[in-house]
Amino acid sequence: MFTMKRLCFLILAISTIVQVQAQNAFDKDFRKLALSLAYIQSYYVDKVSGNKVVEDAIMGMLEKLDPHSSYTNAQETQKVNEPLLGSFDGIGVQFNMLEDTVVVIQAVPKGPSARVGILPGDRIISVADTAIAGVKMSKEEIMRRLRGPRGSIAHLGVRREGIGETLYFDVCRGKIPINSVDAAYMVTDDIGLIRFNNFAQNTHDELVAAIETLREQGMRNLILDLTQNGGGYLQAAAEVCSEFIPKGELIVYTQGRVIPRQDYFSTGGKAFQKGKLVVMIDELSASAAEIFAGAIQDHDRGTIIGRRSFGKGLVQRPYFLPDNSMIRLTVAKYYTPTGRCIQKPYVKGKKQEYNMDVINRLNNGELTNADSIHFPDSLRYTTLRKQRTVYGGGGIMPDYFIPLDTLLVPRMFRQISAKNILINTNLRFMDKHRHELEQQYRSFAEFRKNYQIPDDIIESIFAEAEKKNIKAANEKDRKDSEARIRMIMKALIARDIWDMSEYFAIVYENDEMVRKAVDILSGK
Repeated sequence: MFTMKRLCFLILAISTIVQVQAQNAFDKDFRKLALSLAYIQSYYVDKVSGNKVVEDAIMGMLEKLDPHSSYTNAQETQKVNEPLLGSFDGIGVQFNMLEDTVVVIQAVPKGPSARVGILPGDRIISVADTAIAGVKMSKEEIMRRLRGPRGSIAHLGVRREGIGETLYFDVCRGKIPINSVDAAYMVTDDIGLIRFNNFAQNTHDELVAAIETLREQGMRNLILDLTQNGGGYLQAAAEVCSEFIPKGELIVYTQGRVIPRQDYFSTGGKAFQKGKLVVMIDELSASAAEIFAGAIQDHDRGTIIGRRSFGKGLVQRPYFLPDNSMIRLTVAKYYTPTGRCIQKPYVKGKKQEYNMDVINRLNNGELTNADSIHFPDSLRYTTLRKQRTVYGGGGIMPDYFIPLDTLLVPRMFRQISAKNILINTNLRFMDKHRHELEQQYRSFAEFRKNYQIPDDIIESIFAEAEKKNIKAANEKDRKDSEARIRMIMKALIARDIWDMSEYFAIVYENDEMVRKAVDILSGK
């Protein structure tokens, strides 16, 4: 008689056999790899680095998987993680290169440099008695010298406009925040706009603080700008969603071959549970940005506008190796509350083709014409409250399509910008006129209303462009380029005097997507 006891014994025996077979297969594969490395190091005609061979082997394995599994060495891992961790150790300045010299754009408020008196416009010419100006040093090398362990001292030599001698500052390096929120400002009397660039450890706290600040200024309805937001931590996306979606509602779930399903529910934050919401996305909005947009759309909590998002629905888990290098391995897919997986199609090992997807979208007209976008009925889903049709299988399709204006950035302007003529002109201009501008314009509102870029600045930009053999395709190209130069130059000056919120307030003055968001929130 086949008893339950015998059945359990049989199941245990089969399970043991399977585990042994799996272990034997792993041991066989591992031995194969180890022997290959040993043969290469022992007998290859030229001397090779064992570490380099191992790294190449790891990358080779991952390249045959999905497009998002990746390997980074120890140095790359630290650099990649910094924006998501929300801070790094350094002296706390935003700078740019004017020819071969570091020019301070802003000192982080209450940061190490601000505390010792470093000012915008200062030129940092030496670090620890080593010249970094006039020596053709790369920006990466300069950053390496300015950064360092928290508590260490950076001995800086600084030249300041109007002072003939070099000034010296001892800056105690400290924790420098990397902000997710780029801009937060009022578009109208009751509509605020918040733009953030990723979903990092500090994104939730920054967003809540920005919402509170805008509420104090009269905000009742909100535009969230997630265009060009490449994503970040899934948990950060869930935290941000919780401020907009009622407690207990599903935000996203993940599931993989080995990884069991994990649900993420709203914790019911209080920042913006009421009030109209518009979320702006584009073809570069990815990962956690798509989780957020998908949850808002599925719950009919707000209106999504823009263009179809990137389409990254794969979840990576970091696995650290003994030398602090890291493998980011895809272990699951994520699904929106309606069950949509928005990962766009890919072929394993064809990463280059995958990366060309956005260019292909432009070439086939999708970014300029909504009729070029087609979803199969098998990917049709229904939103949870209003029963609207939405689609999975390739990004988040917005509720309102805003075409990419290919004429928005004229040809001549693109070339001028690519050659850094605008940035260098702005640096030189602010170097000479910062003080008088700060004295003349005490408020951004006054600057925004009255300031005009001097004609001689425009003439100097075109003259420098001509020296670099940059010419307008026709009179319209030149006229359109001049208009955009004036706008960007004014925005850069506003950024240097105030901050990034003021920069975007000017850049977005005539932006079609922002105008549509305002119309939706205003009931037009």
